[in-house]
Amino acid sequence: MHGVFLRLVLAVLLLVAAVAHAHHAAPQAVLRDANASGVIATASTGGVIDPANPFFQSVGRNGRACVSCHDPAEGWTITPAGARARFETSEGLDPLFRTNDGSVSPRADVSTVEARRSAYRLLLERGLIRVGRSVPADAEFSVDAIDDPYGYATAREFSIFRRPLPTTNLRFGASIMWDGRELALDAQADAAARDHVLSARPLTADERARIVSLESGLYTAQISDNSAGALDADGARGGPRSLTDQPFHPGINAGASADRAVFSLFTPWASARGRLAPGRQAIARGEAIFNHRAFRPRGVSCSTCHDAPNAGSNSSGVFMSLGLSDAGLRTPDMPVYTLRCAKAGGVLRTTDPGRALVTGRCEDVGKFKVPTLRALAARAPYFHNGSAATLEDVVEFYDRRFSIGFTAAERADLIAFLRAL
Repeated sequence: MHGVFLRLVLAVLLLVAAVAHAHHAAPQAVLRDANASGVIATASTGGVIDPANPFFQSVGRNGRACVSCHDPAEGWTITPAGARARFETSEGLDPLFRTNDGSVSPRADVSTVEARRSAYRLLLERGLIRVGRSVPADAEFSVDAIDDPYGYATAREFSIFRRPLPTTNLRFGASIMWDGRELALDAQADAAARDHVLSARPLTADERARIVSLESGLYTAQISDNSAGALDADGARGGPRSLTDQPFHPGINAGASADRAVFSLFTPWASARGRLAPGRQAIARGEAIFNHRAFRPRGVSCSTCHDAPNAGSNSSGVFMSLGLSDAGLRTPDMPVYTLRCAKAGGVLRTTDPGRALVTGRCEDVGKFKVPTLRALAARAPYFHNGSAATLEDVVEFYDRRFSIGFTAAERADLIAFLRAL
């Protein structure tokens, strides 16, 4: 009993320390945190980011707060590196590590440090959280088979493993969650309190309103780059401040009149001079590649799907499939679901049905939202399933998937641009 008590005390102290560290222990006008590419910054239209907000407070039975899975220093999500640091410090007892969604199965053995290391391996290796989802009652497909290496998933509750999306830059998203299952931020806050924090009671109207107000006012972007310096210098408009004034409404850049020059943050750096010129010119070239480099024979570019001006989300809220959850790309640590389509016939095998678990339509299997691209450098790995460990891996995937044919120089420039977002 004495050991159990000490572990509980340690877990509480770790939560307090994590919240204080992540939010600098006092209201801040701008939060800044270093990452491998430079510095990330978050500004709020609310004036300050207040650690007394319920977002940063434990309101559940499992010791978690919203911030447990949405750390400002990690782009308002979690990263494997951050998760591993918390695991080693706490021996896997930090509130992040809970079996309701952090482990490979709610039944996973967490009785020892090594057992916890195994139970939470998808969180530690790819920053993945387990989401329990069921097939809609009116779905066009049925479940033929389930191959779950953890022996938990059933037709009633799929185990879906996804990266937590950032709780910042939300104004540029036309949908919430990877599959768009929540229609509004207040509903998402209630769902998170119920499913992830395991709140013993519903959020009060005041708590919900304060969380939504905080999240909807946050803007995050890279503010400094190791090779290019300040990203808002010499005519450039990087960093979060310009984001707060960036025009946006659903469909702002959709349709036949869409402008493919989606990003215009670093155009002035095309002719940069001085000591930082090489890094700045590379970022400007990468921005042009993102906007205009054609994927032949399709004639599209990165900005065709990531069309929200200077944000990079899809302004119409379109859900798309890159084939990332196709069974052919399955790794042994992921479940695979065999779905039979009643109308069209045929069988689909997938590690994550995506949007189809909301709509019930076969055509939506494997479709996900197009995420906002700002602050990418802080929140590796990428894609809904964390399958791209680095931005180099992201560019490699797209190059292979669409037969783009990037040169080595183009790859380097595009990666430099993405790191600067």
